[in-house]
Amino acid sequence: MRDPATLRPTPGRRAPTPPSRPARRHRTPVLLAAALAAVTVLPACTAAAAPAHAAGTARTAAPSLDGVWRTDGYGTLVTLQGRTLKTYETTALSCLPGSLTGGRAGTPGPDGTVRFTVPDGAPLTVAPAGRDEARLSSEDNAGHRILHRVGALPQRCATPPAHDPRTVFDVFWQTYAENYPFFRAKGIDWNAVRDRYRPRITARTTDAQLFAVLREMIEPLHDAHTRVVADKDHWFAGKRPGTVLPTPEFTTRVDAALAANLGPGTVQRHWADGKLSYADLPGRIGYFRVTQFAGYTKNGGYPGDVAELDRALDAVFTKERTQGPHALRGLVLDLRLNGGGSDALGLRIASRLTDRPYLAYRKRARNDPRDAGRFTTPEPLVVRPHRGPVYTGPIALLTGRLTISAGETFTQSLMGRSPAPTRIGENTQGVFSDVLDRKLPNGWGFGLPNEEFLTADGRTFDGPGIPPAVPTPVFTAAELSARRDTALTRARELLARGGA
Repeated sequence: MRDPATLRPTPGRRAPTPPSRPARRHRTPVLLAAALAAVTVLPACTAAAAPAHAAGTARTAAPSLDGVWRTDGYGTLVTLQGRTLKTYETTALSCLPGSLTGGRAGTPGPDGTVRFTVPDGAPLTVAPAGRDEARLSSEDNAGHRILHRVGALPQRCATPPAHDPRTVFDVFWQTYAENYPFFRAKGIDWNAVRDRYRPRITARTTDAQLFAVLREMIEPLHDAHTRVVADKDHWFAGKRPGTVLPTPEFTTRVDAALAANLGPGTVQRHWADGKLSYADLPGRIGYFRVTQFAGYTKNGGYPGDVAELDRALDAVFTKERTQGPHALRGLVLDLRLNGGGSDALGLRIASRLTDRPYLAYRKRARNDPRDAGRFTTPEPLVVRPHRGPVYTGPIALLTGRLTISAGETFTQSLMGRSPAPTRIGENTQGVFSDVLDRKLPNGWGFGLPNEEFLTADGRTFDGPGIPPAVPTPVFTAAELSARRDTALTRARELLARGGA
């Protein structure tokens, strides 16, 4: 969700970041700013409205949500007390205060639903779903988390943990052991990793030595949603082999090649500080480029992002471009430098590209600390048509290894569209999960994925990424030196012939 930048860990969810970050909207500026490094924590869903009570019928008071709740998956405890929401990050060894704290906004709804504001974050909603069950949603996330009421916080949550090097190592290893879903797919024996590295950690281990060990442990995963952050100058985020991080010089060369291939005199309109751009090309073909799914305004947060995105989409998908004799014959969607961000914003764009609902993907999280093959019940996320002009014609979708995180879930969300886009370019990066952001006892941050995004037939693309139907070079040195853009040229040819 951020600009293509530098794969770097973001301190936070899947948040977008500029060229120097760890990112996804909740991803940080690292891989593509941690774009690759994204972060996301709580999925979002809208609580259903409570049924109206018949006149004269006595209302039953909604049950209080106050108490302690445990999420399905995610290793998170949530406490609701009066006007305050707090989270705790747990493993079999540890319980640390979480980074998420909310203050209640207004009074509970008729059904007991409570809304919380979060400093520097999107609002949260907790909605009852039964006597001892609730749903936790975040406005900027796709999906929700199931909460189950538990008796009380474990005693260890009230005891400050030791912060010696070995305890830090143990919490780091245990968190991955309980939540990371892809050890088998990556060919990694995590128990063997512990046996190899733990003897190197003693009470005298320095911060530099400890950081080096934690990095060595996760680097072989080649996963852009893994990271460890000691401070803003000392961090590591993974990436798929062969990924070259974008630099300002690189993006300048890309922009020059794009301008040359869009054609002289082509006028591009820009929104969201350049993260969204559009141009009308000859032959009634549109070119829409999205380099991030977050950070569209400086201080507007998620509501500001939504408003700016809608402003752009209203300007692009007009009645004239979507209906009648002058409507677009084809649309090029360019995600090749998309560092990620909010899945919800991706679904918002997808809603402008269909006139009927369809399944975007199903989302599930690892849900058993002892069994990496057990997950939460997959939650279906549906693309619902926008109430206004929508484009339903052919799409050529440009992707590459710098299509990361929310850029990939957006790509996946279009696979069920009819007609399905023709994907052109290279495989995407191969990281779909929100980033599970955690803290270590010594104050360092780290992150890892714990979710899968499934197609209708149960496939995932974690690791290799989503492949193109038409493979072409993407921003190679040879292409940029010659100001050539084979992927864009191929897309325009296919669309000009009547469809991609």
